[in-house]
Amino acid sequence: MEELDWVPVRVGEIDILATAQMPQPVEGPGPVLVLVRVHSRPVDVVSLDLGPGETVEDHRGRLLARHAEAVARHVARFGCDGPSPDGEPSCVRQRRERLSAAPPVSVVVATHDRPDLLRRCLDSLLDQDHPALEIVVVDNARSTDATERMVAAEFAGRSVRYVREDVAGLARAHNAGLAHVSGSVVAITDDDVVADRYWTAALCEAFADEGAGCVTGLILPAELRTRAQSWVEQYGGFARGFERRVYSLDRPPAGDPLFPFSPGRLGSGANMAFDRALLERVGGFDPALGAGTKARGGDDLAAFTRTLLEGETLVYQPDAVVHHHHHSDYAALRRMAQGYGVGLGAYLASMIAAHPGVAADLLRRVPAGVLHLISPRSEKNRNIRADYPRQLVRDERLGLLRGPVSYVASRRSVSAADRAARA
Repeated sequence: MEELDWVPVRVGEIDILATAQMPQPVEGPGPVLVLVRVHSRPVDVVSLDLGPGETVEDHRGRLLARHAEAVARHVARFGCDGPSPDGEPSCVRQRRERLSAAPPVSVVVATHDRPDLLRRCLDSLLDQDHPALEIVVVDNARSTDATERMVAAEFAGRSVRYVREDVAGLARAHNAGLAHVSGSVVAITDDDVVADRYWTAALCEAFADEGAGCVTGLILPAELRTRAQSWVEQYGGFARGFERRVYSLDRPPAGDPLFPFSPGRLGSGANMAFDRALLERVGGFDPALGAGTKARGGDDLAAFTRTLLEGETLVYQPDAVVHHHHHSDYAALRRMAQGYGVGLGAYLASMIAAHPGVAADLLRRVPAGVLHLISPRSEKNRNIRADYPRQLVRDERLGLLRGPVSYVASRRSVSAADRAARA
């Protein structure tokens, strides 16, 4: 696709109530996508066009005025309109005090032949503001030993455990990781993300506040170097807003004809955490779903729906932030769109297979759900600009039609792999 008229957008951030600048401030000229925080908690993403020599910090006053309401809500919630006597905002002190009693967290990261991306991810996880954290790396269907060598050489003795799962499949890899965790909260992310320092702390906060079975978080772009990466953000992206939302069967969202079979509005598999006891009760993740299988996705959606069908609460927690490295070229973006469509169709088929009692209800809701999906007024479609390739929309919708057949084929492959393992 044509890139000659594309201007890369840099990614930065600012804490509008902090007394010091964020590290490595972005300097102009050019466009910048800025994460706005209030005492480390995200409240918005704004676009700025910096002039020569200008930094995001030069816009602090304007951003503070623009987000006065968010600041007021923060003050009302935490009682901290400025630093406390010891120089630390009271909200930060409260979080640290709560962390002293937080449950141990295990983070599972599945990876496939991407040691450089994984290294960056692990560095961010080891920098978490959490006192009890272990990391389990699952090397899935590897073709080289580069990941194993990298983990052994650079992360030995640093609360990082290496596990192999030779059969391809993201859900299968996550299940392999679950067999080696010890934390009562299991957080899951991808190897192509960088986790915010307060990621696991914010996840634990939502578990404690809401008695959640599952918590998802905010996924922001790590970079927007290419037009393809900007298209990911246009067509829904991964972010789900800056307000905490709590969902359960008796607290359904308004205007969602597919609920509880459309929990993707609450998050994505790159940023999710579960009560470990819940995962064990439902048998982990469906191994016939996920990247690396014929189903190509849907493992996270199925896990979210099972959380709700088990009578548990699912929470979207925007304070739990990770930064995702989107696909940077158009060919990869097409594969992603196709995979999302196939995964969504496979997920719906998996719900019918796993929960026959809900099949009639699900099928009754599907027509309205499809109309909502393709409507120009839907949340996903109304942000699309004129330069967005409609081929990506067609790829996703055609994939959706293939999804149920792909799920059946994937289940057969999983059964064959299990029989071979037992032989």
